[in-house]
Amino acid sequence: MTDKGKRAGATPSQRQLKVGELIRHALAEIFSRGEVIDEVVSKHSLTVPEVRMTPDLKLATAYVMPLGGGGAADEVVTHLEKHKRFLRGEVAKRVSLKFMPELRFRVDVSFEASSRIDQLLASPDVARDLDD
Repeated sequence: MTDKGKRAGATPSQRQLKVGELIRHALAEIFSRGEVIDEVVSKHSLTVPEVRMTPDLKLATAYVMPLGGGGAADEVVTHLEKHKRFLRGEVAKRVSLKFMPELRFRVDVSFEASSRIDQLLASPDVARDLDD
């Protein structure tokens, strides 16, 4: 008998998805209003495409990306990690949860991956194979 929430690679529950989306919206609002007082973070418009929750809802991993390019993404994430205690408090004011999960930030690479797939699909070798 396996517990779906404990398996590695298990699909997230509806609760995980809902809480992740609430936290994503709260972070996006905080970033758009410029509430993080930091030189590096305030220079960039940040997007939060996804927040993944652990099954116990104690850890939220926010994937962030500066708009207009990922050149400074690692630096921005490093500075967000320094402000995660402040951000956790701000998110707690906006999201009503019994326990506020810890936040961690990662660079979102999904745009780069989809761009790479688009490049591969547009290559002459793949186009030739698709035409057959």
